[in-house]
Amino acid sequence: MSLFPNDEAFKLDVLREVGNIGSGHAATALSTLMDRPVDMAVPTVSLLPFESIAERVGGPEELVIAVFFRVEGPAPGNMFFILHPRSARRLLARFEVLKGSEGDEYTYSELELSALCEIGNILAGSYLSSLGDLTGLYMSPSVPSIAFDMAGAILSFGLLQFGVMGDEALLIDTTLVEGGQKTEGQFFLIPDPESFDKLFRALGVPVE
Repeated sequence: MSLFPNDEAFKLDVLREVGNIGSGHAATALSTLMDRPVDMAVPTVSLLPFESIAERVGGPEELVIAVFFRVEGPAPGNMFFILHPRSARRLLARFEVLKGSEGDEYTYSELELSALCEIGNILAGSYLSSLGDLTGLYMSPSVPSIAFDMAGAILSFGLLQFGVMGDEALLIDTTLVEGGQKTEGQFFLIPDPESFDKLFRALGVPVE
């Protein structure tokens, strides 16, 4: 019999703490990158099946920008930071170095893609750092890659590149607040099979 009356609720409480700590780290790093104050709204954290990710961002045919990584360490997995084009363009407009850019929601320069990649890298590093601090497990993201395509195609490419993914994903709804404006994105951590159990055991969450 479990020591915890509601293991799923306990898991989510622990994962929310990961999201809260990671958001704090990310806000500090993004403020430095953008040279202006940036806040992160309290994130919404949930667990969902891998096959539900595409639907969560608007469906398999929804055009999105995704920064993706391989998580390396004792609990390996894959990560995606997903933005809709309108959110990406709104975010880029806040960089002084990119002001005056002629791009629309569906056209991005190399410099703009590099900026989005760095934002995803900061978020990934911040969330993994907070997870590592809480679990004592060292995890780091690989060099990021970026793609602008349909959500289903991006996830399929991730499967081909990184191999079989786990059945469950951790979703952190991420909202950046800067200059009174909000930019929403979604961060998915998809641990490899068996990695979730390692993470939860290290966090003190009972697993079957």
